[in-house]
Order: sequence, then C-alpha cells, then structure tokens
Amino acid sequence: MIKRFVYILFVGTTLGACGKRDAHETVDATSKKDSSAVAISNDSLMTLIEYKTFQYFWDGAEPVSGGARERFHADNIYPQNDKHIITSGGTGFGVMAILVGIERKFITREQGYQHLDKFVSWLEKADRFHGVWPHWWNGETGKVKPFSPNDDGGDLVETSYLAQGLLCVREYFKDGSDGEKKLASRIDKLWREIEFDWHRNNKNVLYWHWSPNNGWKMNFAVEGYNECLIMYVLAAASPTHSIPAEVYHEGWARKGGIKNDPAHEQYGFHLDLRHNSAQQFGGPLFWSHYSFLGLNPKGLSDRYADYWEHNRNHTLINRKYCIENPKQFKGYGENCWGLTASYSVKGYAAHSPTEDLGVISPTAALSSLPYTPDESMKVLRHFYEDLGDQILGDYGFYDAFSEQHNWYPKKYLAIDQGPAIVMMENYRTGLLWKLFMQAPEISQGLKKLGFTVQQTN
Repeated sequence: MIKRFVYILFVGTTLGACGKRDAHETVDATSKKDSSAVAISNDSLMTLIEYKTFQYFWDGAEPVSGGARERFHADNIYPQNDKHIITSGGTGFGVMAILVGIERKFITREQGYQHLDKFVSWLEKADRFHGVWPHWWNGETGKVKPFSPNDDGGDLVETSYLAQGLLCVREYFKDGSDGEKKLASRIDKLWREIEFDWHRNNKNVLYWHWSPNNGWKMNFAVEGYNECLIMYVLAAASPTHSIPAEVYHEGWARKGGIKNDPAHEQYGFHLDLRHNSAQQFGGPLFWSHYSFLGLNPKGLSDRYADYWEHNRNHTLINRKYCIENPKQFKGYGENCWGLTASYSVKGYAAHSPTEDLGVISPTAALSSLPYTPDESMKVLRHFYEDLGDQILGDYGFYDAFSEQHNWYPKKYLAIDQGPAIVMMENYRTGLLWKLFMQAPEISQGLKKLGFTVQQTN
C-alpha cells in the first residue's frame, strides 16, 4: 500500500508556534489497510502540500543568502556542484511563499521577517547591472554565475519575477513594526533602481539581457505572447525608470500582431492571443502562471485579451489534449494532466501539446487551481492518493514524472515549486493577488498601458 503523509501539525494553530519543523515529521500510515484511516479533506490536503512546498524555500533555502536554490536533488546527484547557486526569478516566487508560510502559520511573522530581512541585506550587495539582477548568482558570494556564455549580466525577465515578489513583501510589511517598515523602504529603493528604460536599447521594445562584457549580444527582444507580460507591466509601473505605452503596444503586442485569429478554436476553446511558436494549442502552462502570481487576471483585460478567460482556456486546452492523448502515453487522463516546462526524460523541456514527451509536471495542474479548481483538485488527489511516495517528497511533489517511461526522479526546481504554492494560495485566499494589486504603481502602470481592471469576487 502506498504510504500516506498526514501531518499532526494541522491541528489547531500549533504549527505557528513551532517555526522551522523537521520535514520528516509525519505519521506513517503504511500499515493501515483501511484507507479511511488516512482520509484527508481537500482543504487539509492543500494545506499539507503548501506546507511541504513551502519547505523548499525555508528549510531548503541557500543558507548564506536565504535565496532559493535553482535546483535541489533529493537523490544528491547533481550535474555539477551547484547547490549554492540561487535563481533570481525562483527567489521572487520564494519570497511570496514565505508570506504564505506566515499567513498559514507554518512560521511566525517574526521568523518570516528575519528571513526576508536577511535576504534583502544580501541582495543589496549582490551583483546587478543598471539595477537589473542576473538569472543566477553564487549564493555564497553574490557574484553572477553566467546562465550561458553571453548571458553574464542583467536578466530583465527574471528580475521582474523577483520584483513582483518583493513588491508583495513591501506591501505586506509597510504598515508593520519599525523594523518591518524599514524593510519595506529598502525594498522600495531596490525596486526604484531597476532601469527598465535602459533595456529598451533605444527601441520600442524591451530586451531580455544586457551584459557589461557582451552588451546586447544576446539580442533577445521580448515580444508576446509568452511568460513575460509582467515585465512590461512593471516597466510601465516603475516610478523612476518607466517606459511609454508604445513600447508595450509596438514591442510586446507587435503592433497588434499578438491578437489571435477570431476564428481560432481548439477543443471548443478560443485563445485571444497568439502564443509564440504554439499558436494552435497555446504554449506550456507556465505562460499562464509566472506573470500572474501577483498580477490578478480576474477582471483584467486590454485591447488584446480578457486574461482570465484566456488563461482558463489555455489550461483547458492543455487538459483536453492530455485526455485525448494522441500519443497514447501511459497515465494520461482526467486525473493526470499538465504539460509545462520542467525536467524531462531528455534533460529539460518546455512540455506542451506541441512538445509532448510523455512527461507530466505536477506544477502545471496545481498552479492552475484558480483557473480549473475542480479539474485540478482531481489531479491533486490522484497524485497524493494513487502515486504517493513515487512523486511526493519533503519539499512537495517532485518536478516531473513519466509513467510511460517509468521515470520518477527525486528532483526539484525553484521556478516550478514557487508557482504551485503561490497559485494554490491565490485560489484559496487571493493573498498574493491582493498584495500586488494594491501597490499604487501597479494600477498606474496598468492604466498607462490601457488595461481595464474590474473588481470581481
């Protein structure tokens, strides 16, 4: 019988007083043959998975910086000695997870504050370029670790994910104790120093990379639609280094070319936007997650799309493809779907209906809970009740698995663990959406770009 994990910690509020807990503190129900003995409600199951996933960014944090490790391999088998490498974007997701941990009483508010204060102190001294952080740092030194030979400078997309998270932290602590107010002020200073306008490269588009050694050699102008919408929203919202609206409309929206054919339909669902390189089915599901961890898609629209409808339809197309399962991969179905970028049987892949390798990434369906609550909950229960130990570890569900290939690696990636806990909490309470959307700059930036924000329940 598959082992179930039932945390004693979820009784009352005892967890909040415990602080940093042993990730192995569980009740082993292996010997219990009566499945009712380990029954768990949907609400408790979500709390359990949030708790375990939270540990990636708490217990599993890089110890010097407090930032999120790029990866963690529970089998201790790494492609290189990189346990000390932290990721800026994944850490942006991680600081949001710390706020979830406080609100869920996994840790105390003071513990969360101390952790975030430590990270911001490290961040103030770490490498940045025109205020823009690199994709990777050495957590022990704060020095950039090149992501590729020419990518050894500022990464504006990853910086935007980090800024998205830090603005949530700022909003959370801005009216708190004297120490918390100071932390919020220091975050505000870092935010104001990000030179979004520099990354225009004197054009009406934003460029992903710039390096003091290689300049604009990467030559990656960011055009939509993909995971980068948040970068343009933040660039428009910046109080010090803002971009004009035409950079969004001419660059990101490709002078209207981002708009999809009105007749587009897949499995009965329409996508308002042309997804780069995957127009028919939509791209990997993280395109509907990363930009929307803080940016609330409910009631959000512009001249190009209704973002709630678009993201929900993107998710439903991905799900229906897996149910149809044209390649007949083992395990796919109503209770097991979700194609997105993750580890893969061939290293790493941006899984989608147009790049289907028989690999399911748990973050895909879990991070889609706001869009497809009933459908995603079925997946969550299947993962927990039927696959159990094969895919669930100390830091939540492992990054990816394949029943087709009998492949169950015990590996995690920060950029996949983060969206799972954040979007689960957004589904339950809207915590991060509320924090981010209450920032005054965000409403101003959205208005500048022509967005309409309608309040919804």
